[in-house]
Amino acid sequence: MNHQPNSNPHDGPQPGPQPGIDGYQAAPGQKPVSPRKLLAGAAVVLVILVVLAAAGILKRMHAHTVLAARTNELAAPTVSVAPAHPGAPVDTFVLPGNVTAYTDAPIYARSDGYLVHWYYDIGAHVKKGALLATIDTPELDKQVAQAEADLATAEANANNARIQADRYSGLVKSDAVSRQDTDNYVSQAAATAAAVHSSEANVQRLKELQSFEKVYAPFDGVVTARAVDTGQLISQGSGAELFHMQAIATLRIYVDVPQLYAGTLKRGMKIDLTFPEHPGKTYVGTLVRTADAIDPASRTLLAEVDLDNRSGELMPGALAQVHFKTPNAGPSFIVPTAALIFRRDGMELATVVNGDTAHLVRVAIGEDDGATVEIVSGLNPGDQIVQDPPDSLIDGEKVTVVQPGSKPTAAGGQ
Repeated sequence: MNHQPNSNPHDGPQPGPQPGIDGYQAAPGQKPVSPRKLLAGAAVVLVILVVLAAAGILKRMHAHTVLAARTNELAAPTVSVAPAHPGAPVDTFVLPGNVTAYTDAPIYARSDGYLVHWYYDIGAHVKKGALLATIDTPELDKQVAQAEADLATAEANANNARIQADRYSGLVKSDAVSRQDTDNYVSQAAATAAAVHSSEANVQRLKELQSFEKVYAPFDGVVTARAVDTGQLISQGSGAELFHMQAIATLRIYVDVPQLYAGTLKRGMKIDLTFPEHPGKTYVGTLVRTADAIDPASRTLLAEVDLDNRSGELMPGALAQVHFKTPNAGPSFIVPTAALIFRRDGMELATVVNGDTAHLVRVAIGEDDGATVEIVSGLNPGDQIVQDPPDSLIDGEKVTVVQPGSKPTAAGGQ
């Protein structure tokens, strides 16, 4: 009896290997990969690539932003700032003044001749009417003698003409002489009388010139110059002065006051004055007058201060320091001179607003001592002043601010 191999009647034919994706077959015992999983994997890879690309782009954009910020920071000028110091409530300013004599006069000759003698030299204090010099005028003396002789002749002629006129005036009443002859003698008498007056005036003129042979002091003062000597030829006129005199009992000090302070000056106010040759000593003068007009060239007001100098301590021609004290019309500030910006439109200062922005303001200055200046308008309390601004600084420009004595910090630094 033939035996057949054992077989399971329920077992059907076993399936063979199946073709995989793209014609490839899965390995024996491995499940085939579904298309959905493959698409998901590809999407993940794509997302990773996009993320990496975006990270690179963002990194470069950040680097570009940091570079631009650093470039802008380095391009902005570095400035040092400090607050403006408030000025004094009473404005005291010092101006130079020219000291002159109260009366100053050169003495000239009015007659030609030779100097016989002079009586006072430089530094002599003389009274009004004091004889300063004597001039010999021989030609003028002869002219006076001639004029007196001409006057005598004119008087004789006038007297004779008057007698003839009186005689004919009496005879014409009885028709003893003609009316015409009478009129001629009357006219001749009037003409000779006029000639007498002319001769008298000429004599008087020459005698007045002769009186200038003696040179007298015109006022109380001091002789500050003598330009002649004995025997020197003297010519009348203003060609060469004989003496120079100055009245120094009271001195005039002329000072040019800036237009800003012109309205604060009052006649009669007391003014302190100091002189380099008298250190530590203060003199008090009186403001007596002003020009009442601003000089358009210098924008100043000319003022005169009179000072009592009967002691003779001070000399004309010196330089005085005139100390004015006026109340401030508003708040003032003191800033370094180097902070000023000179522009075509006027004086400006650079301030910093919002921490990093330059702002230019127009200002008016008061007292200037060379190192610092007083700002009387244009600034407000708390303004931060750029101490030494660059010439190219413009309004609204970004700046890098540092405090005096410190160093600027780089952007992004720790």
